[in-house]
Parts: sequence; structure tokens; C-alpha cells
Amino acid sequence: MSFDHREEHVDENMLLVQANLDDMNPEWTSYITDKLFADGANDVYWIPIIMKKGRPGIMLNVLIEAVRLQAVESIIFSETTTLGIRYLHASCHRLAREFVTVETLWGPLKVKAAFHQGKLVQYAPEFKECEEVAKKHQVPLKSVYDEVRKQFDAAQRSG
Repeated sequence: MSFDHREEHVDENMLLVQANLDDMNPEWTSYITDKLFADGANDVYWIPIIMKKGRPGIMLNVLIEAVRLQAVESIIFSETTTLGIRYLHASCHRLAREFVTVETLWGPLKVKAAFHQGKLVQYAPEFKECEEVAKKHQVPLKSVYDEVRKQFDAAQRSG
């Protein structure tokens, strides 16, 4: 089911798919993560764990809509060394989100703003845009973030 992310909502029928891995090259994680996102994963993250007999490992966690299970299973079984997958049913409360463009020293940049019950509770500059500006203008990334946040704060106070 697709929702308009400008509206706060709860997604039902989600699954958290997990696999523990103790014999996989960790360099593969970014490749696998990209494949999972490309195939519709809502979130992908890896957690370092200690497995039986004290072996270090990693736990793959993939949040998906239940209808995506077969595709995600195929990727996990073909691209990792796991012999099994766990499924946990989940619901996700998602804040309303919108993109706001602010004018900066380097031109317009986007901020993702999040709202709970209609009230602004979070905001963050878009990383990729800030990264591009920092590289292009050879300025520290944190300076770009500071400028974007300053302009967003000013726009909120005036508007």
C-alpha cells in the first residue's frame, strides 16, 4: 500500500526480515544494501553481533512491505551466506514529511522536514546535495549543514 508521505500515518503489514551471518565478507554489505533498496526495501541496516561459540558476526535487518517478501528473500539467499531468515511482523508509525527549499550562499538546497500531529519536530538538510556543494566549493560539509539549518530556521521564524 502506498501512502502520501506528506500525511502522518501507520503502515501495517510490514515485515522485519533478519539474517545472522558469521562467514560472509563484510565488504559485500553495501552492495547487498543497494540491491535491497533497489528492490523496494523501506530500510536496511546491519548490526554487529556475537554468535554462538563467541564468533563475531553481523545481523542483516530489512524492513519491507509484506508483498515484497519474495523478492527480498531471493536477494538475501543469493547474495549472502545465510542458511535461514527470520520474519517479524511490524507496524511503522511514519511522520508526515515534506521537502522545503532554502536559499543559501551556494544556491537553493533542500531540507526534509518532519511533522508529528501537524507540528514540526525534525528537520535535516539533504545529505547528497550538501555533499555536492562541499566538494564543488571546497568548504567543510559541516559549514554547508550549518548554513542550510540557519536559513531554514530563519524561514520558519519569518513565515
